[in-house]
Amino acid sequence: MTSTQETVAPAAAPARMSLPTLTAMVVGGMVGAGVFSLPARFGVATGVLGALIGWAVAGAGMLMLAFVFQNLAVRKPDLDSGVFIYAKAGFGDYAGFNSAIGFWASAVAGNTFYWVFITATLGTFVEAFGDGDTLLAVAVSTVGVWLFHYLIARGVRDAAVINRIVTIFKVLPILTFVVVLLVVFDAGVFADNFFAYDDLGTLGEQVKNTMIITTFVFLGIEGASVYSRYAKRREDVGRATVLGFLSVLSIFALVTLSSYAVLPREQIAEMRQPSMIGVFESVVGPWGATFISVAVIVSVLGAYLAWTLMAAEVMYQPARNDDLPELLGRENRVGTPIMALVVTSIAVQALLVLTLFVSDALNFMLDLCTSLALIPYFLAAAYALKIALTGEGYEGVDPRVQRRHAIVAGVATGYTLFLFVAAGLEFLLLSTVILAPLTLLYVKARSEHGRRLFSPAEAVLCVVIVVAAVVGILGLATGRIAL
Repeated sequence: MTSTQETVAPAAAPARMSLPTLTAMVVGGMVGAGVFSLPARFGVATGVLGALIGWAVAGAGMLMLAFVFQNLAVRKPDLDSGVFIYAKAGFGDYAGFNSAIGFWASAVAGNTFYWVFITATLGTFVEAFGDGDTLLAVAVSTVGVWLFHYLIARGVRDAAVINRIVTIFKVLPILTFVVVLLVVFDAGVFADNFFAYDDLGTLGEQVKNTMIITTFVFLGIEGASVYSRYAKRREDVGRATVLGFLSVLSIFALVTLSSYAVLPREQIAEMRQPSMIGVFESVVGPWGATFISVAVIVSVLGAYLAWTLMAAEVMYQPARNDDLPELLGRENRVGTPIMALVVTSIAVQALLVLTLFVSDALNFMLDLCTSLALIPYFLAAAYALKIALTGEGYEGVDPRVQRRHAIVAGVATGYTLFLFVAAGLEFLLLSTVILAPLTLLYVKARSEHGRRLFSPAEAVLCVVIVVAAVVGILGLATGRIAL
């Protein structure tokens, strides 16, 4: 990186994305590592009945959230980089900052999870990779992090086109998995796996236990909204969100349910992750393990690309709006938010080192990523509910449409609150351990522009976050919260 590259204003106009490219950003963001974990994650939690209810609940809740992003794109066309700007517009600068930095931290944890997942997959063939938490695994992941950094630094246009191509190639093996399992569908096995299992708790508890994984696999639903400033047509943002979501929901549900049709639930639950490898191998033989392993690596690398793009964008936009230090708003000569990208890559690198000391790094990063993402989702849904109730942005719109949007936003808000309960107190406290020190970036940005740090309400929110962070640190120190 040279001084000629670090400029405040871009020298090139940002690339414009079509509806297919925006949809690919949504699908590419969601179809990553999570889909390959679905068989065992559901097998541990429930049977077919619980899975059907779980996908129905998650599908309905996330569809409402998809409609929220679609409605906001139409009602608030002047707001770009949706996740951050919606929270700021609705609830003030500090809420917007927490939404943006929470989303960014979630993406960093998720990207770390991706590298652990890739090297854990390689561990199936090379023992030295272990479960993705060995020195060799971290070394290989480090090379990958900085190779992708170089690719993205060349320009958003190139990275987005590559993501579109990779999305096609990673979806095809998953569809192959589903088709093959449906061809060998065993009605007897499916029936034996159908009903709830008493040893897994009540049916309600089983469904609740599927919520974290269903939320994780849907992260990225806001992908088109984050890239709204690159859209050729504003209405494509909402269309891409809904099209991408419905496509991915169908794939995820089919992967889960078809697995129950070929193996007993108990056997699926005991499979090593990525569990889709074991399921497919049991049906087609040893070549199935290699086939799905290649698909895992391609899929996860594609998702990593999409999430790194989004993470840099969501750090760049607050900096351009004076909510993060000016340094993070710098672009290079091709219009890439270079400083935000550098900080993102360094953060992923730091978490990769942490995996050497964390027990069960794979699931820890997954759960942390999901918990952090709930903050921006909740604030976006709450903002959509606020404007639907007040009528802001609905001037001249049929009152029935406004009421329908209020209902959708209300359901989405309630669903995200339910997800906080499903995530559990432990990961909420860990989220504040991350958010509290990052507030220093907000303080730095405010001081750069001579602005008041906090309103009275924002000061109270800051105190709550800091106190929760202290509780979280004490929990870690005493062993009540285990890494």
